[in-house]
Amino acid sequence: MSLTQVAPTSLIGKALAYLGKQWTTLAVYCEDGRLDIDNNATERAIRPFVMGRNNWIFADTVNGAKASANLYSLIETAKLNGLEPYRYLCHVFTELPKAQTLAGIEQLLPYC
Repeated sequence: MSLTQVAPTSLIGKALAYLGKQWTTLAVYCEDGRLDIDNNATERAIRPFVMGRNNWIFADTVNGAKASANLYSLIETAKLNGLEPYRYLCHVFTELPKAQTLAGIEQLLPYC
């Protein structure tokens, strides 16, 4: 089936029109083997945070939400770099007060 064989206002016509507009982006996936075909891994990683967001009172402000997002990013980056998040955060919270320079803080990042 192709776009020229279906009515453009039908559901399949709309789907094929959308596909046509996204073709260049889709083709990148085929050209770069490092790319995943879907974002399921990311969806699974953020699910605990999404499920609990209504229970976290500290995220009821913009600053609280930013702090939460920063913490979640740090935890997920630690996981991606093979670190156990609890141990990593214990290390960071112990060493961060000792850091005197930006370089000292950057050394605490999970990918350093």
